[in-house]
Amino acid sequence: MSGDPAVAKTPPNTDDAASAGAVEIKSAKKKARRPSAKAAAKIIEERIGHTFADPALLATAFTHVSALKSARRGDSYQRLEFLGDHVLGLIVSDMLYRAFPKADEGELSKRLADLVRREACADVAKSLGLDEAIKLGSVGAGAGARLRNSVLGDICEAVIGAVFLDGGYAAAAQFVERNWTERMRKPVRPLRDPKTILQEWAQGKGLPTPVYREVERTGPHHDPQFRVAVELPGLTPAEGVGGSKRAAEKLAATALLKREGVTGGNDA
Repeated sequence: MSGDPAVAKTPPNTDDAASAGAVEIKSAKKKARRPSAKAAAKIIEERIGHTFADPALLATAFTHVSALKSARRGDSYQRLEFLGDHVLGLIVSDMLYRAFPKADEGELSKRLADLVRREACADVAKSLGLDEAIKLGSVGAGAGARLRNSVLGDICEAVIGAVFLDGGYAAAAQFVERNWTERMRKPVRPLRDPKTILQEWAQGKGLPTPVYREVERTGPHHDPQFRVAVELPGLTPAEGVGGSKRAAEKLAATALLKREGVTGGNDA
């Protein structure tokens, strides 16, 4: 008999098909787990306790300069941080004035400084889970984690600025009062910082004012680490490392106070 021979069909590779199907299922599950931008914003609004009429303000409050595609630094959280810093100071000052009617200006100032410092703002941001929404540029995992921690206080102030612009003073005051009232009533740190305590201790010993010297600066421009030494005549210098010179100086002072057995120097 003549005719074309039957062409054998190669059966599909079931292993490859199964593998491809598994990848598609895994990808689908991953996408399903990742909330949309709108849903993510809603979660943050619930944590903040304010629904934004202008969602762009909320997005800007969480945008680090490293995530910008343009050179316009004003599109990052920095301008909102500037505003939020002063709004926070006004609201907390009002809270303190009403809560401590017998306190003099000096005590009120010390309490204010403790409540509005970067570390306090960072604690609030962390307690609300705001670190999960920070938008960073392309950085390594370790560098990204350090950067998130270093900007948490700034993000919190930016959020306050955004709430103030979107909802006015009353909305900002509600946010601050919810998150600062308990801290105001029960300070987690002494009202005097370790630099003040060290200076008073040195004066009591007849020593000059402590000298703080920057030993080293490492890390990128947007996430620096400072190592500072504090020096007093006749004593071995003590060092501290922090994300700012002030933080490093306080840690250095704390280290020296602890080494010399001086009480009250545990505020860093």
